[in-house]
Amino acid sequence: MTELRLQMPEGAFAALRKDPASFTDELRVAAAVLWYDRRLISQGRAAEIAGLSRAAFIDALSRYGVTPFQVDAEELIEEALGG
Repeated sequence: MTELRLQMPEGAFAALRKDPASFTDELRVAAAVLWYDRRLISQGRAAEIAGLSRAAFIDALSRYGVTPFQVDAEELIEEALGG
């Protein structure tokens, strides 16, 4: 696994009430949720980036208010109509 180094102001941890390790974990989840929501990565890849099982990642999507489905209503209608 590649290790990244990120500098954050000390106040960031206090503002979010997280220690550096918890902050790092939440940052991974937040990035994975954002990239998944923007359809840049699959659900499986997002779960991997977040360091979560797929079921736990789906729970995280719920916490962030993001649907686990990457298909919108128009796409469902088009698919149902065979187009």
